[in-house]
Amino acid sequence: MNPDLNRLQPYPFQKLAALFREVTPNQDYRAISLSIGEPKHATPQFIRDALTANLDGLANYPTTAGSDALRDAIANWLAARYGIPLPDARTPALLDPKTQVLPVNGSREALFAFAQTVIDRSRNGPVVVCPNPFYQIYEGAALLAGATPYFLNTLPEDNYALNFTQLPEAVWQRTQLVYVCSPGNPTGHVMPLEEWQTLFEMSDRYGFVIASDECYSEIYFDTPPLGALQTAQQLGRCDYRNLVVFSSLSKRSNVPGMRSGFVAGDAAAIAKFALYRTYHGSAMNPAIQAASIAAWNDEAHVAENRRLYAEKFARVLEILEPVLPVAQPDAGFYLWIRTPVADTAFAQALYRDYNVTVLPGSYLARTAQGVNPGENFVRLALVANMEETVEAARRIAKFVGAYGNTPSPLP
Repeated sequence: MNPDLNRLQPYPFQKLAALFREVTPNQDYRAISLSIGEPKHATPQFIRDALTANLDGLANYPTTAGSDALRDAIANWLAARYGIPLPDARTPALLDPKTQVLPVNGSREALFAFAQTVIDRSRNGPVVVCPNPFYQIYEGAALLAGATPYFLNTLPEDNYALNFTQLPEAVWQRTQLVYVCSPGNPTGHVMPLEEWQTLFEMSDRYGFVIASDECYSEIYFDTPPLGALQTAQQLGRCDYRNLVVFSSLSKRSNVPGMRSGFVAGDAAAIAKFALYRTYHGSAMNPAIQAASIAAWNDEAHVAENRRLYAEKFARVLEILEPVLPVAQPDAGFYLWIRTPVADTAFAQALYRDYNVTVLPGSYLARTAQGVNPGENFVRLALVANMEETVEAARRIAKFVGAYGNTPSPLP
């Protein structure tokens, strides 16, 4: 067996199950889960219709590159969303759907597989840099590609920005891949232009590839989050060198089970990734491609999705502000909340007494530079319907108030 599998840590939800194993939740309350970032809003009917109308496509092998129509739909969406000109008779291509866009089966599998494409094991001690807290796929991808993950703590005192000075020069010299997530999971931090500019300059200096995870880009409140391709264009990096963006329909269109997303950016990197995927056997189902085209071509359902999240945030913040230090994030559908006691004790006692599940922040982070930046935080995913989300917030407020900010110890 691959010995690198032994380096993988249990997934956060495995740790959560272990934390709750000996706990009996209060049966006076029906269970409400805010732990998993799985969208619960209804899938739009027109996407369902496009899927079922194209089931005949199941009789054909799909190509790794996907259909021209799907790549065009994605490129058109990128052009409209980020102001990136498409090629025409007068304008040079700033995003070529044939060479710079590739459909993928959800951003999760692509984020993992991309490291297997990028990392060169023959170079001494390859490094992958990740934000901390982080999406655990980044770490697993690094380890199974034969690289060592290093973490940049994103802290409230820095407004959760990436502080590149945390790692020494020797680590940056060995860095081959940097994962970033904007809007961030779990903090909701959106990287501003200055932060991107620093990252691009470091990529030029050290030669590493940037994997920009932007799966939460369409869940925002006022201003659309800045994207990596958009920033690169603004800074004159129109070849998107060493930059690949990952996006998904899961959060944007409430289709997490459809497993549909894309990568876009550096044509050379995407060509190598497409080669890897040809052997990996990860082409997108033709019916899913048709439904994806319909989803990328419509913005009305996305605006309604944002409205629902904004309404939930407003209600939940109103309930929790008197008892906990909460604030609306830049974007995304998470609340990242500092707890009055250890995050695991908070989550365990809340589950025991009020049957509400939240995710301890320490499960989303690693100890780096002597700190686990997730300790004494919990993540709340505001993905359930309005009634359940508000009810969960009321229980959390009651829980904190009942214990005077100190949950009773478990037996």
